Amino acid sequence: MHHGPNLMLATLVACILLAFLLGAGARMLRLPALIGYIAAGIIISPYTPGFVAERGMVSAMAEVGVALLLFGVGLHFRPADLLAVWRVAVPGALAQIALAVALGAALGTGVLGLAPGAAMAFGLALAISSTAVATRTLEDRGRLGGRAGRIALGWLVMQDLVVVFGLVLLPAVAGGGAQGQGQGSLGWELGKAGVSLAAFCVLMWVVGRRALPWALVRVARGGSRELFTLAVLAAALGIAFLASALFGVSFALGAFFAGVVLGESDVGHQAAAEATPLQRIFAAIFFVSVGMLLDPAALAAQPLAAVLAFLSVMLAVGGGTLLLLLALRVPPAVAVTVAGALGQIGEFSFLLVEVAVQQGILPETVRGPVLAAAIGSILMTPLVLRGMEALAPRLDAMPRLSAWCGAAHAPLSAAPLPWPVLEGHAVVVGAGRVGSVVMRALARHHLPMICIEADRAMAERLVADGIPAVWGDATRPEVFAAAAPGRARLLVVALPGAVEARAVLDLARAANPAIHAVVRTHSEEEATLLEAEEGVGLVMMGEREVALGMADYAMQRLGVPASTAQATVDVFRKRRYEEIAAG
Repeated sequence: MHHGPNLMLATLVACILLAFLLGAGARMLRLPALIGYIAAGIIISPYTPGFVAERGMVSAMAEVGVALLLFGVGLHFRPADLLAVWRVAVPGALAQIALAVALGAALGTGVLGLAPGAAMAFGLALAISSTAVATRTLEDRGRLGGRAGRIALGWLVMQDLVVVFGLVLLPAVAGGGAQGQGQGSLGWELGKAGVSLAAFCVLMWVVGRRALPWALVRVARGGSRELFTLAVLAAALGIAFLASALFGVSFALGAFFAGVVLGESDVGHQAAAEATPLQRIFAAIFFVSVGMLLDPAALAAQPLAAVLAFLSVMLAVGGGTLLLLLALRVPPAVAVTVAGALGQIGEFSFLLVEVAVQQGILPETVRGPVLAAAIGSILMTPLVLRGMEALAPRLDAMPRLSAWCGAAHAPLSAAPLPWPVLEGHAVVVGAGRVGSVVMRALARHHLPMICIEADRAMAERLVADGIPAVWGDATRPEVFAAAAPGRARLLVVALPGAVEARAVLDLARAANPAIHAVVRTHSEEEATLLEAEEGVGLVMMGEREVALGMADYAMQRLGVPASTAQATVDVFRKRRYEEIAAG
């Protein structure tokens, strides 16, 4: 027993180290990093020689990873987004699940010899896409915030809700069959699940959307970055656990609802920034846990069933989603992206199979085919998506299809901002002694601007004064993006540190290569580095400007005309820039 803690520590180290090494190796081979993560799981699985990781610990970390991933998705998701795509997501997801269940049930009956009820459970396990894989795939391609991402998220939410009812349905079916209660027991359990889910949603919407932001704002005003990070994690995982324990909602779906509620507040941007690093680490561990489940012996025992299960997923989930999206008049360019990202199964499939096996509905032998379908479809996701995207121009070239999808849907509206949409504005980073003077000057001439300020109390004062302000760390992409740098004309970096200033400049150039920047600095070395940056129009070093101002005053007091003194100051400034350009 005394080796337990050492094994858990070794498991954590092995997961992170191998995920890094093999993920980096996969990227060097121009493959998705998740392939390396799955390979890391295979290496430390109990089915391969060598070190065997603690599976329970890895599974727990993987569940946390999926929850944090969905929490981050929820922070960027708005209820209006789901309402905007419900005509596509609701009927499409339900039809896709029905198609996949039918095909999977036919496979279970014809190849595995399952009874009708068991075959339906097997088909349901082959019908639910992995939310972790889909959102990660869309995020890597920059599509998560666009129309394809919104349709995919709506589709995934519907699938998750079906899983919630499926997890209730499986024990009811098992209990009904054993006790002869049948429809009465089933109806009671489904009704209870619906009421529980509705109660959780109402509680989160009525209480959570007020209590959560209120609590996080109070923590933010304290000024402790560590406490705010802990508060974000406590909100995400605490609500997820309570949703699972009290309302029967899946752990991941509970975290998603927590993110949606928190995303409605003005602390959502910084909450997303704080959760992102841990979310990425634990999401990588999720893929490691998938690799740990691979049992070559189980696959070898039923090779035909494994291959057919994989093909069922590719046809019914991937292909079926594409056909349904086109039938629902979604443009081909969007439809192929959504179908390519959703064409796999994962964490909820494993959960459904485990519950069905524990209830005696499915035999243990079905784990092999489901696992083969999951790992195979996840590994194929990047290639399938690439192939589907190549298919999009051909679909667009079909006159009838183009006409059918041409007048499909109006563009989805972006989430409402607490201030009017700005164009050609200035982004002022930092509202301290320097930034506040710049903002007062801009406000005097009624020039548009948005400020990013790390101090919560200062950000609230700016908003109260009518100045658009985003609270958070400007060096974090989620926070900086909230200031709409892509539409900005000028960037004013009034931060005291050169490292932070360069990080903000990098984000600004990525969002808007044409943006001009003025940067504050404190030393000649920092000024030299920043002035060499592309797109930096002016670097203001405090001591240099003080010296030039004092020189200007001294010359004028000693009789030099004001115009001549100013010309001398300009010469010194120009000479400084020429020295930088020369070397």
